[in-house]
Amino acid sequence: MSILLSADQTRPRLVVLGLDGLPLSLARQLGTSLPNIGRLAENATTVRAELPELSPVNWTSFYTGTGPEEHGTFGFSRMDPATYQLSITDSSNVDTLSIFDKLGDHGLISRIINLPNTYPARPIRGMIIAGFVAHELEKAVHPPFLIGKLAEARYKLEADTNKGASDLEYLLNELRKTLKSRIAALNMLWPDLAWDLFVHVFTETDRLFHFFMDAVLHQNHLQHASCMQFLMEWDNAIGVFLNKYDALPAPKRLIVMADHGFTEVKTEVCINTWLKQQGLLKLEGAPADEWDATRISNETKAFALDPGRIYIHTTNRFARGSVNQSKVLSLTTSIRNSLMDMTLNGDRIMEHVFTGKELYPGAQSDQVPDLICQSRPGYDLKAKFDRNEIFGLHGRTGTHTVDGAIFYDTENSHPERMRDIGVTILDHFNISKS
Repeated sequence: MSILLSADQTRPRLVVLGLDGLPLSLARQLGTSLPNIGRLAENATTVRAELPELSPVNWTSFYTGTGPEEHGTFGFSRMDPATYQLSITDSSNVDTLSIFDKLGDHGLISRIINLPNTYPARPIRGMIIAGFVAHELEKAVHPPFLIGKLAEARYKLEADTNKGASDLEYLLNELRKTLKSRIAALNMLWPDLAWDLFVHVFTETDRLFHFFMDAVLHQNHLQHASCMQFLMEWDNAIGVFLNKYDALPAPKRLIVMADHGFTEVKTEVCINTWLKQQGLLKLEGAPADEWDATRISNETKAFALDPGRIYIHTTNRFARGSVNQSKVLSLTTSIRNSLMDMTLNGDRIMEHVFTGKELYPGAQSDQVPDLICQSRPGYDLKAKFDRNEIFGLHGRTGTHTVDGAIFYDTENSHPERMRDIGVTILDHFNISKS
């Protein structure tokens, strides 16, 4: 059992800086002009994302030290198999304990700022301000006394990317507000040093890269200078964080991580449109919007959820299912082979198509996909119900990658996947994963 030390005693503190969606290659490119990210990138390596390479899947894998087969988060959305209604994944759907729970059981204190998929905030031994997707401050914070302090500081949970997707200046102003909010929270939760683990996540890069990756990457882009000006401000915020770490008394350890990499979009690829063209997905009437899965008909053989999770529409799993269990193997094999053969202008789309049993051994959740697609870099997989074209651009210029996420550890660990970073933290405090 670990011994809880008071704030003025020596305690081996571990600090985690999350930089959502930052690839090492871009960090090194930016580091030539941005000193703080340059400092981190100089000796950094990479870590591989869990599949699908989405934020809720990967941050949950990090903070539980487990994969989706255990924590039960497979994407941004989940489906009720009786009603076909989709809902947004959140912390209430996480099936395992967090590393913060395990540290708390050993008398250790965690403080967490803006960690995705922790909303609504669960009580922990310490303090937490939940991150994306977080809707109400009152449900995003533990303990409750922080709510008033954050409200007074005009803490902003998330940038408005709906309007910002097509208006760079609006988006940058929104991101400046979230950046200011994160620093305000840092200045609240850090100073007394009455903690053992501190996790702080900046998500601004992910928001910027999704909609303006082309402007970030290309110096001749008309909006490149505006993006770089903001990234200088982001780098300054990283500097504020690193200055606090530098002043922290030893023993101490710093881990810097991203949840996935990023690259420029070649095209979006709508798996549901492809399934419709294959005659496998049939809808009853026009969907109300891109997320309207309730239109799936009883003639459907397979459908997809974000980004490339494919479900066989079986009779024993879905209310309107039409596929007998005896047909599942042949159907999944056929879909898998056809997807692996999919090309655009002679370029193969898929890197791999896994079965759920391959990727998530032992999973018991009713949300486990039958097939999971991993696209090649630049092909942005989607699962919209209202699209008529497989390929096309729809306002995004950047997309996630499985490989390439930045990782740095002052103690030189080399975790393979996101879940391994969570295990590394437990190991640091001599706590067993089980």
